[in-house]
Amino acid sequence: MTDHFIEDKTTKVTVAVDGTGAAQKIDFNDLKSGGFIKQRQKDLFTVRLRCPGGRLSTEKLVEISKIAHKYSKKGVVHFSFRQSLEILYVDYKEFSTVVAELEKIGQKVASCGPRVRVPTACGGCEYNPNGLTDTQKMADMVDKTFFGTPTPHKFKTSFSGCPIDCARTKEMDMGFQGVVDPKWEEEACTGCTICSEACKEDAIASDPDTGKPIFDPIKCIFCGDCIRACPTEAWKPKRYGHIVRLGGKHGRHPMEAVEVCQFLPDEKVGDAIKMTIDWYNANGKRGERIGNTIKRVGLESYLKHMEPVFQNAAKAGA
Repeated sequence: MTDHFIEDKTTKVTVAVDGTGAAQKIDFNDLKSGGFIKQRQKDLFTVRLRCPGGRLSTEKLVEISKIAHKYSKKGVVHFSFRQSLEILYVDYKEFSTVVAELEKIGQKVASCGPRVRVPTACGGCEYNPNGLTDTQKMADMVDKTFFGTPTPHKFKTSFSGCPIDCARTKEMDMGFQGVVDPKWEEEACTGCTICSEACKEDAIASDPDTGKPIFDPIKCIFCGDCIRACPTEAWKPKRYGHIVRLGGKHGRHPMEAVEVCQFLPDEKVGDAIKMTIDWYNANGKRGERIGNTIKRVGLESYLKHMEPVFQNAAKAGA
């Protein structure tokens, strides 16, 4: 098929993209894997930057703005839906100089293709009142440990700090959502009924005689609203962790992820991702998202493989 948006598409061209100035023959199709995405306009590309968790220092943001102003033919950037900052309208002949200037400020280019992508994350417990887990710390860990790891298809991860799920963990290949298991201590309870009023899930009712809570764990979504609302600290956190979801995706044929574990602690997240990637690489077909691999091979195979990581955390339905 003829591509009218790129000149000389049928042959490889000499492009320097590594920041050293060294030229190499690269097919335009291969550039996307390195974070250089072809645009409709001839010879112009989007340069996708690596921003784990959507976080940048103000100093770096200013410097990126200067680089974008210098090399974007229209002087614009785009914030992608997965929190990447993209410099638009960059001529491929200037890749080397663009990358070199980005490297000077410590900014790396992202990547596309069949590999682990840059993780996305909400603000988490660092500053968000609803946050239960340190999502930014987790995203940074995943980016440093797993970014670029080859997989049969793209592999997207995200971290939400609470059940509001701003990072849409149900739409990711592997998603982690923060949760807290509430524990009630009767001695500190005054029967004020504030917790039942604060619970949006109707998981807490107030005893009509004492005012003390009647808790329904089936309705609880582990948001921690009761803990935050309790004036006497009768509701306390029993444990924090992550609900782990697997096999989600959006796009033309969206698929909702399945819940595979509850209350996975922070220290097990890296192990869970590594073992999931191992299973995916062993069972997935080229060009197959992990959700489709689960459908074809079976969830039981995956859960059996993950027992060393999930065994001390509550599995879905447990």
